[in-house]
Amino acid sequence: MDVRIAPAALGGSVRAPPSKSYSHRAILAGGYSDTATIVGALESADTAATRRAVEAFGAAVTDAGAHAGQTVTGFDGAPGVPADVIDCANSGTTMRLVTATAGLADGTTVLTGDASLRARPQGPLLGALDALGGSGLSVHGDGTAPLVIGGPIGGGSVTLPGDVSSQYISALLMAGAVTDAGIAIELETAAKSAPYIQITMEVLSAFGVSAEATDAGYRVAGGQRYRRQAPYEVPGDFSSVSYLAALGALCAAEPLIIEGVTPSAQGDAAIISILEEMGAPISWDREAATVRVGAAPLAAVTVDVGDTPDLLPTLAVLGAFAEGQMCLENCGHVRLKETDRVAVMAEALTQLGVAVEEEPTRLCIGAAPATLGGEAFDGAGDHRIIMALSVLATAGDRACSISGAEDVAVSYPGFFDALEGLGGQVHRG
Repeated sequence: MDVRIAPAALGGSVRAPPSKSYSHRAILAGGYSDTATIVGALESADTAATRRAVEAFGAAVTDAGAHAGQTVTGFDGAPGVPADVIDCANSGTTMRLVTATAGLADGTTVLTGDASLRARPQGPLLGALDALGGSGLSVHGDGTAPLVIGGPIGGGSVTLPGDVSSQYISALLMAGAVTDAGIAIELETAAKSAPYIQITMEVLSAFGVSAEATDAGYRVAGGQRYRRQAPYEVPGDFSSVSYLAALGALCAAEPLIIEGVTPSAQGDAAIISILEEMGAPISWDREAATVRVGAAPLAAVTVDVGDTPDLLPTLAVLGAFAEGQMCLENCGHVRLKETDRVAVMAEALTQLGVAVEEEPTRLCIGAAPATLGGEAFDGAGDHRIIMALSVLATAGDRACSISGAEDVAVSYPGFFDALEGLGGQVHRG
């Protein structure tokens, strides 16, 4: 699907979608349990992939509606060998989290995904499974999917890089709790995207599982059982809130109200303080779970995105409209997402005539032309690129088109409906 988005003045209220990160982990934690209820999980292409994987390992997931939630009858820490290949589609989180789950099964599991996912690095996680007594094989021999996983692992100690993906650590913590010996993870380098590990540990705790940070990395004791009596409620998604907040800061004729923004371990909550530093009139009522944001001239700032890689596309767009040079630092790992988001955003802004400086771990956005817009963009098969460019088109001076816009379904299927509800001008082709 192609969309054409015209400039618009916005106003009104919108509800934040549920967190994709929490939804993945809660659904999988339900699978590790005997039974659990998950309320408010995000319904998207990515979370559907995790649900399929959980079911492939022997769990059953039934949906009783938005308020009643999903009931997961789990495999209680003992995943079975899937009868077929698990297709993770475009979901890197699914593939990495369930690669460790596959290591628990007494047999062989095959994991694959779409072309984008098959290009993403999995090697360190495969090596960890080898060290734990299982086997992890990349069919192409280069650490990418398709993957062939053999188990069962019994636990032990592993060494991992911390600067490639925090999802390796999350996967091993979740699986390690039900091994005999537990898993101790020593990090060779400092963890990037560390808040995502905190999300994992928060979900583990909610399901009765304890894990901890150590001087060397992380550790989870073995012999634990996942248990959750009360329904688990998924919080709102701050990565998605970033697009809504940016729309407010750039386009609001009257303040935008974003509902369902509850405090959590999400690092992307930093979008609130970043916009405040840039000069946007923004406030977060934590008790009411609402963010209020209005439009104002913005000043460029320097942001370290080491812990908030998903914010880079949003921040790059904000930089195009800010006074001064906006620099996004420590972003090397952002090149390893659904696409090389650093390069794609640099190319899109350059296409518009914005001054861009791209380095391996740094992206700086400088002077923009007097008018922005009027371009046709490739969505690059990346939901976050598409939503960030939609913000740019709405805030610009001339309409822009974006191809492949259906990929927003990965994390925010209702994004274009939400934009239209705020007064956005979206024409779908």
